[in-house]
Amino acid sequence: MGDVLRRVLGVLLILTAIAIPLSREPDRSPESLVARWAPAPSDFIEVKGQVVHLRDEGPRDDPSPIVLLHGTSSSLHTWEAWAKNLRAQRRVISFDLPGFGLTGPWAGQDASRYAPDDYRADTYARFVLDVMDRLEVPRAVVGGNSLGGDVAWRVAALAPQRVERLVLVDATGPPFEPGNVPLGWYFVRAPVLGTLAEHILPRALVVQGLTSVWGNPERITGELVDRHFELALREGNRHALGLRLRQLEMGEGAERIATLRQPTLILWGRRDRLVPPSVGEYFQKAIPGSELVLFDGLGHVPHEEDPARTLPALRKFLGLQPVP
Repeated sequence: MGDVLRRVLGVLLILTAIAIPLSREPDRSPESLVARWAPAPSDFIEVKGQVVHLRDEGPRDDPSPIVLLHGTSSSLHTWEAWAKNLRAQRRVISFDLPGFGLTGPWAGQDASRYAPDDYRADTYARFVLDVMDRLEVPRAVVGGNSLGGDVAWRVAALAPQRVERLVLVDATGPPFEPGNVPLGWYFVRAPVLGTLAEHILPRALVVQGLTSVWGNPERITGELVDRHFELALREGNRHALGLRLRQLEMGEGAERIATLRQPTLILWGRRDRLVPPSVGEYFQKAIPGSELVLFDGLGHVPHEEDPARTLPALRKFLGLQPVP
């Protein structure tokens, strides 16, 4: 048995040595990605020295704009269908969080407010408030998916007077045991392998990651894979992802969830294999008066996987008439 195991390990090492050079992918400059991934209405603004990729759509006189926050390894593009549906009646603001998309890693931040390379959810929450200040938005409906949902409820806890309503979509924050975690996250989280992962990115690993979080993998398109693949290669994003995952502390600060009093809508894919529906039930029990809506067949990003099914619950929550 020992000889067989040694042979298997030897073959794996040889295959790894062959695969690494073939999978090597250099960083890509933001300028090389803008044409495809930042068409109108994309814009770039500066927030305390940080250049932020942002979309600000809909009527500017909306007294309570909708601020939407994406999850780990994602970008503002995840909200495109929701924004398109809502922007005729509501102002919709979405942006790439630092370390992701075309915003890229922390750079030029105010040292008194942010520590370098700090990708914890509480730090993101303070940054969201800075973006709202920059856009002169005193009060908003704040929503988010996964990490973005974690950030959203922290914004509501940190500055309750600035959050009119809260929307949590397969959000993180409470303590739980993750299910089907994308393989790439294991890779970049490991200290030694994480350094190596800053220089390689097999496209197949991106496909596997998407397959693990979508309820129906048949909905995954080539353009979706392109987007995740190319934006992951934006200069510094792979390094930032490793830091983000290594800084993650499951359940940190979760006791604050019970202090939330904003009207809260909780949307969840029943087929979420990363953050199970039981986490949605935790939010519902912890937040008085909150509403939980579950979607059969959808996974960790139900708003993107099937916007037509998820939008009616959101529009009802916002007091908007159904769109025929």
